Amino acid sequence: MIHRTEQVWSNRTAANNKDPAVDAREHATNPATEIFVAHRNLLFTVAYEMLGSAADAEDVLQETWLRWVKVDLGQVSDERAYLVRITTRQALNRLRTMKRRKESYVGPWLPEPLLTAPDVAEDVELAESMSMALMLVLETLSPTERAVFVLREVFDLGYDEIAAAVDKTPAAVRQIAHRARQHVDARRPRSVVSPSQTRAALESFQRALETGDPQGLLDVLAPEVVLMSDGGGIKQAALRPVIGAEKVVRFIIGGTAKFGITLTTAPTVVNGNPALVLHVNGEMDGILAFRFEDARITGLYFVRNPEKLTRIASETSLTLR
Repeated sequence: MIHRTEQVWSNRTAANNKDPAVDAREHATNPATEIFVAHRNLLFTVAYEMLGSAADAEDVLQETWLRWVKVDLGQVSDERAYLVRITTRQALNRLRTMKRRKESYVGPWLPEPLLTAPDVAEDVELAESMSMALMLVLETLSPTERAVFVLREVFDLGYDEIAAAVDKTPAAVRQIAHRARQHVDARRPRSVVSPSQTRAALESFQRALETGDPQGLLDVLAPEVVLMSDGGGIKQAALRPVIGAEKVVRFIIGGTAKFGITLTTAPTVVNGNPALVLHVNGEMDGILAFRFEDARITGLYFVRNPEKLTRIASETSLTLR
């Protein structure tokens, strides 16, 4: 049932919600258009950080554009802040709609992976905020808590500006920000893993995965590792998280042996972090993202739902400014 719903939504998006930047360029150049296009990557980043879905973020940008072109620019003192405010409010509305969709989603829901440029990985704050692991932590916040956390901790907006965006008092926003920060910090990785450690762990995992080496996998997985797979009811996936190194290894090795598949992998950068593209019998099957702690893998996030794999063929531009 869920995949029919998602497909209807996907078709509607394609037909009715063109990229607002493209839509804007189709009209005669005017100040509103130029301002919107100049901030487009920032607005998409805000919406995606709040939603974890590129498709929904694009819808939010379309709604933002439709409201922006009706604004009297003579009354706007800070175009960037005004656009971020509109985007935040539309994203909050979309978050509440998405909550109902997720309740009927088949199996775990994972954020939509984005192929990102090297500059995203080089921006430590942006890469950390975009990571699959942190995006999943943000899923445990309320819509307002998530909006406040993203705007404050990721984009460094002032409390007054955030208050205007979420329709709260600055004092209330301070309390929400403090509560959300404590919640997220308690669930962040406990240790920082260097790029060289990450690269070594990823290469070891990739080698063990392709050769079907159970001990090689156990050597690089943390004992408490968690694997989550998202097939969306379209592709086969575990309906619940797989917890523990031995269970994860059995799930991986058993799956490849049971179906007699030829599995190959290729390194990539997704959401500003190292990931693997998985190919089964020569065809792209999904994206595997990771969480690392103490030089070992503590989280595996496997996105197989084809409706979430449309953003890995070309890079998505993201920015915090």
